[in-house]
Amino acid sequence: MKYTNNKISVTILTKNSKQYIKECLEALKMFDEVIVLDNGSTDETIKIAKTFANVKVFEHQFIGFGPLKQLAVSYATNDWILSVDSDEIFEQKLVDEILQLKLDKNRVYSILRDNYYNKKLVKACGWANDYVERLFNKNSTNFNDKQVHEGLEITKDIEVKKLQHSFKHYSFDNASQLLNKLNHYSTLYAEQHKGKKKSSPTKAFLSGLFAFFKNYILQKGFLYGYEGLIISISNANGAFYKYMKLYEANKR
Repeated sequence: MKYTNNKISVTILTKNSKQYIKECLEALKMFDEVIVLDNGSTDETIKIAKTFANVKVFEHQFIGFGPLKQLAVSYATNDWILSVDSDEIFEQKLVDEILQLKLDKNRVYSILRDNYYNKKLVKACGWANDYVERLFNKNSTNFNDKQVHEGLEITKDIEVKKLQHSFKHYSFDNASQLLNKLNHYSTLYAEQHKGKKKSSPTKAFLSGLFAFFKNYILQKGFLYGYEGLIISISNANGAFYKYMKLYEANKR
């Protein structure tokens, strides 16, 4: 297999990521540099990360997902950045595809994310056809500063190109993980939009109701048994609580 001389820095945010971090980093051993930015792990995440020769570990308190990802990018020595989450596994075909690319700084490369619940692939509830922009040149593109639901700021002169192969995303293993993320993300949403966006109990209720209908009916969550049901209910609760928390935050 012939590779181009692509110098790519991988950036990963971690916090108590012991479950998948070893498999995640094993898949990235062929990349020039991996930046692991940890925000408060109390498990063996950092210890595992330090066993990999191409990994550099940094630590910082949580300041929001967007700002943390910007900070991780700032530690990278290469211009090209591949952003990976600690519960994502890149298969060899995708790694080969990336390392063979003729990189263009006027492009951002998006990759299909295959989402799993308890090791079951789910292509419903908004989890299907899930392309995410992950490979970019830091001199022309970077993350925004959103606390939650962060993303790349892509200008009009930047082309988004889809790659052929996908990666595995082990989203959640159980209901407890869904609930923890729901609570964390809804709180961050309220903090981010406090005083900037209006909310009400009615808006929260209708948003939750519509989210369930969209996920379970329109996006065919009902075809995936209890997994489709629990994901749809969780997404509905997330929509409800983010607006209720925002309503309470605005009242203070």
